Amino acid sequence: MEPQRNAFDQPIGAPLPEWRGAKPPGRAQLAGRYCRIEPVDVDAHAADLFDAYDSAADGRDWTYLGVGPFESAEAYREHLARLAASADPLHYAVIDSASGKAVGTFALMRIDPANGVIEVGHVVYSPRLKRTRIATEAMFLLMQYVFDELGYRRFEWKCDSLNGPSRAAALRYGFTFEGIFRQAIVYRQRNRDTAWFSIIDSEWPVLRPSYTRWLSDANFDAEGGQVERLADLIARGRAASD
Repeated sequence: MEPQRNAFDQPIGAPLPEWRGAKPPGRAQLAGRYCRIEPVDVDAHAADLFDAYDSAADGRDWTYLGVGPFESAEAYREHLARLAASADPLHYAVIDSASGKAVGTFALMRIDPANGVIEVGHVVYSPRLKRTRIATEAMFLLMQYVFDELGYRRFEWKCDSLNGPSRAAALRYGFTFEGIFRQAIVYRQRNRDTAWFSIIDSEWPVLRPSYTRWLSDANFDAEGGQVERLADLIARGRAASD
């Protein structure tokens, strides 16, 4: 589609006369079938989270983060207290509905209601959360909150460009790769080139039913294995909408 042009015959962006901005996220609790998301709370979550992270065989999950691993429960508790006090990033704990225990955290950050842009970051999934229905449902609940309740136009995911698992997760969740910001950050006394991904609001109506179908009981066999992959459902939905 050709862009509109102004009185000087210059191409300009699509008009948004009804845009009034998005809502800032709050300290809400979001509930699904397999998990719930709630603001991090030191007394409620610190012990569970440290125990969940401590179940990992080694510290590789912290390689691409600016903190961790934590060698003691007290050190992690102090870290979580700092997260709980932050408004941006706004950190949430992911609670396993079956056990009632916190098994990971993530955050909404770089919150820009005026332009309708928000990012999910600080994603720290423990071994008890990875490769489970909880992990996917948690991201789905966050997307629903961002697009359906808060009215954002753009949902971002960024990671170290060398972090293969994070890049793969972004694509599986339906984010589109946009490029590399070279020498974007210095952390752990090393360079980080940052890979950028996004989902925009016009894509969400295709992604939503793909998540719902993937999370349904019909998509899992008697042993709990998935029948259809989320990436395949999303690809099929996109093809049908073109």
